[in-house]
Amino acid sequence: MGMAEDKPKRWLVVPGEVITEEHVKLGPGVYIRDGKVVAKVLGLAEVRDGVARVIPLEGKYVPKVGDSVIGIIVDVKIPGYDVDINSPYMAFLPKDSVEGEADYGDVVVGTIKYVDEVRNALLENAVVLKGGELIHISPSRVPRVIGKNASMINLLKNMTGAAILVGANGRIWIHGGHLGVAKEAIFKIEREAHISGLTDRITKFLEDSIPEEERGKDAG
Repeated sequence: MGMAEDKPKRWLVVPGEVITEEHVKLGPGVYIRDGKVVAKVLGLAEVRDGVARVIPLEGKYVPKVGDSVIGIIVDVKIPGYDVDINSPYMAFLPKDSVEGEADYGDVVVGTIKYVDEVRNALLENAVVLKGGELIHISPSRVPRVIGKNASMINLLKNMTGAAILVGANGRIWIHGGHLGVAKEAIFKIEREAHISGLTDRITKFLEDSIPEEERGKDAG
């Protein structure tokens, strides 16, 4: 009998925890130990359509072509910039791929154009982000901050009046509006993303935090 038979559709597991003893295909985040499927990482386990997998709850970003990421320039060279993208791998931004001038320490948003065989990335279509505040969440939480059809990010923008850019690498830039409330709401999403009813809780938090007449307006 499988270990997952009486489990909910997804459940929290720690590294080394047995997910199932059934004969299933292996998805990401799992391995076989003593004939059992075991979690590699902390995350949400599921066995669906004959495949066992663990969706990680935390970890570094792995670059993927087409992703929009927010990075910090950590070195300036003649042809361009080395950019920290919250990854074990460095990204490079050519000078002709960034709008305007950039310098050491600047925050930029850009698109990953290419990833080489050792996972170093090439950025394009980059813009320097001026002002605002940069916060960090686990990259695995980014889809919950954006929401289905951008529902969650639109809720945050419409209620707080802040400009919010979300990078696939877990970095989020916030400018203007009720910035502090936006930050708190995003961190709340990160903490509670695995609990059902998230949208209702975030809506209530925003309604409780911002008076009705100030919603959607710049706090300054």
